Amino acid sequence: MSLLVTAGATLQCSFGAAPAPLSVLPAHCVMAGAPAATVMDNVPMMNVMPFGVCSCAANPTVAAATAAALGVLTPMPCVPVTAAPWAPGSPTVMIGGMPALQNASQLMCTWGGVITVIAPAQVTTMVP
Repeated sequence: MSLLVTAGATLQCSFGAAPAPLSVLPAHCVMAGAPAATVMDNVPMMNVMPFGVCSCAANPTVAAATAAALGVLTPMPCVPVTAAPWAPGSPTVMIGGMPALQNASQLMCTWGGVITVIAPAQVTTMVP
């Protein structure tokens, strides 16, 4: 069993330099101390905040800065680009018709990073 993820959870990107909080709007009125998250809480700059600087060469800004520095990897500000929902969600717990977000879920960034939950913001509500 995994833990239910709520607003205020701490996220980390594999190419980011710093963790970032997860923001969840209380649209579905399901609370576990804070608003509970679903797999659709994946919108950049609304739910998923920047992770400091990005060091992935697939990111166009990093690629341009690296080329300008004659091939020396040059991290640039992170702007997450997430096109798909979190996966996997909880197969049995639904919130507003969407699977609940669990701490084992991952989110893929278009630039190549894998975003994971490093602290779910609550430790008492479990989801299968």
